[in-house]
Amino acid sequence: MKIIVVSGLSGSGKSVALGMLEDLDYYCIDNLPLALLATLKPQTLQHRDEEFPLLAVSIDARSRGDIAGFPKRIAELREAGLDIQVLFFQADRDVILRRYSETRRKHPLTDANTPLAEAIDREHELMQPIADSAERVIDTSRSNIHQLRELVRSHLQGQNEEGLSLLFQSFGFKYGMPDAVDFVFDVRCLPNPHWQEELRIQTGRDAGVVKYLEAQEDTKKMLDDISRFLEHWLPKFQAEDRAYVTVAIGCTGGKHRSVYIVEQLAARFRQHYPTTLVRHTELP
Repeated sequence: MKIIVVSGLSGSGKSVALGMLEDLDYYCIDNLPLALLATLKPQTLQHRDEEFPLLAVSIDARSRGDIAGFPKRIAELREAGLDIQVLFFQADRDVILRRYSETRRKHPLTDANTPLAEAIDREHELMQPIADSAERVIDTSRSNIHQLRELVRSHLQGQNEEGLSLLFQSFGFKYGMPDAVDFVFDVRCLPNPHWQEELRIQTGRDAGVVKYLEAQEDTKKMLDDISRFLEHWLPKFQAEDRAYVTVAIGCTGGKHRSVYIVEQLAARFRQHYPTTLVRHTELP
């Protein structure tokens, strides 16, 4: 049995990581009480190899038990022959504050006498023994959901032989810029299919819009210029051991031009970067 312990600070992305592990066929248990971890019998787990060969458990500030004793218990389970990895997720204090402000969720350590900022500081201190025993500490301060999922995947499956992972993301400027992107290209200068009544309800993935945009000379020039820029600079990022790069393409509404450009770029770069993802922010 392979066991992954997912831990970290609240608001750092543990739930996203656990969801990715579930997609990788791990049987996932959220918020496992530390008391249960202390009573786990290696022999029992080893007899469950065929039933649950991959197990992931989440332990965080909500868990009841002796967090200070976590490293010792993990060491005991490893000495008994269990394959256990500990992943710890963290983010900058200001980033966690912003995330909680945006979602309006309650931090597990806040109460009538403990404001959010104090709860974050208290949790950081409380969880330090787990962080110290982790094989890898992952900082998600500058990662979006898709990048975090890819970080987890690449850690567990090994850095993919193909190298850098790319995310091409379309968006609409009138709805705001996406977070945590490396490059942003504005394609609002291209002719807008929105003004063609028969194309208005279509998207950049539909044949009518594709035909319209490909008939425009500037569309190919834009694609070629962005491609040349990325072809030159992506290897530089890869040389610095970057696991992922996000490229955002924006138009006015995020449904026609940006979607088309993203689809075309992904098709081009997938030849050299097989782990190429696509996300259309404004499409259902």
